[in-house]
Formats: sequence, structure tokens, C-alpha cells
Amino acid sequence: MKIKNFLNKRKYELLLAALIQHLFIGIVVKDTTFYTEVLWPVNMLILGLASIGVFIEKSKLKNITKNILSALVIVLPIMLSFFKGVPEFMFFLNISYIVFYFYIFLEVFKFLVKPSYINTDIISASACGLLLLLEAFVFMFQIYAYSDPQSFKGLDYSSPAHTFMDLVYFCSVTLTTIGYGDITPGSYQTKLITSLIGIVGQFYSVVLVGIIISKFSNYTNK
Repeated sequence: MKIKNFLNKRKYELLLAALIQHLFIGIVVKDTTFYTEVLWPVNMLILGLASIGVFIEKSKLKNITKNILSALVIVLPIMLSFFKGVPEFMFFLNISYIVFYFYIFLEVFKFLVKPSYINTDIISASACGLLLLLEAFVFMFQIYAYSDPQSFKGLDYSSPAHTFMDLVYFCSVTLTTIGYGDITPGSYQTKLITSLIGIVGQFYSVVLVGIIISKFSNYTNK
């Protein structure tokens, strides 16, 4: 019961920490084989556990769906060494991750738009929403990267870890509309999705500012 209460009380802080370590652990880990074969499954296990709190008070069906998706995103990286380079496997892996992240994002966003007041949960959930979008777009681009190496120019294909980290970087600078230009989309599909990421990033920021201002106004008027 104490663990459940802790997960429920700190759900957004835990999810935020898990997302940060999954996306940016490459800053401190340089062994790409260890990164892909060991850290990736461990990272997804941590993410699966960290997302439990978001679904504690949700319906049984939502929890079952989340558990199935969590099992997939934990098991699939373990199988990567056996199916590396198999297009069908990589497609299924990336689709599973996109669905997993968007599924959690929807629950986080539902919490953000509920009438409430500004607190630490709102701040943490806001950051979680941005990083969940980033995760989903990274795996969306991996579908194109592995099906057609010409989909991107400047992408490192020497290992799955390098490709993933390059796409995290590319999606981050695109979502935040920085756009350095060292990695660029090379097909019409990836160009259009890159444009979509920029639009989504701006839209999320505008909506988020509106939500926070509304909640702050509700709090000050009480």
C-alpha cells in the first residue's frame, strides 16, 4: 500500500526521471553494444514501472492495455540482437514504441486539461508530455530510417544506439524549432513529418502556456 501511494503521489516526477534517463543516458554511456543489449531493456523496464502511477486510478482495461504495451517494449529490445537488420521486426518494434508513448501521453494530457490549480504535478506532467512526444517521433522516424537509409542525410547508421541517439538529437532540435541542419530529412515523407513535428511542438507550447495560465488564474481567484 505504501508503494502504491508513493507511485500515485510521485507519478509524474518518476515518469519524468525515467524519460530523461532513457532519452539522454547516451551522454554518459559510450559503449553502444552495452547500450543496445543491456541498457535499452533496463531503461524500458524502468519506464514501464515509472508509468504505473499514471494508471493507478484508471479502468482495468486501460491498465491491461498498458501492461501489454509495457511487456512489448521491454521484450522487443532483448530480441534485437537476433533480429537486427530484419525490416519487419524493426517495423513492429517501432510501431509498438509509438503506440506505447502516445498511450501514456494521452493520459498525461488528460490530466493537464482537467480543471485544477498550478502545482508541481502540473509542471512535471507538462515536461513529461513534451518528452513523450519526442519519444514517439523518434520511433516514428526510425521506421523510415531502417526502411530507407536515404530518408535522412547525416544520420549515423553504424549501430542501433547511434541511430537512436542521432534521432533523439534531431527530433529535439526540430520539436524546439532550433534546427541546426547537420541532420536533414532526405525524402518527401520525412520532410513532411519533420514539418509536422515543428507544428506540434509549437502547438503544444501554446496550449501548455494557456493551460498553465488558466490554472494559475483559478488558483489566485480562490
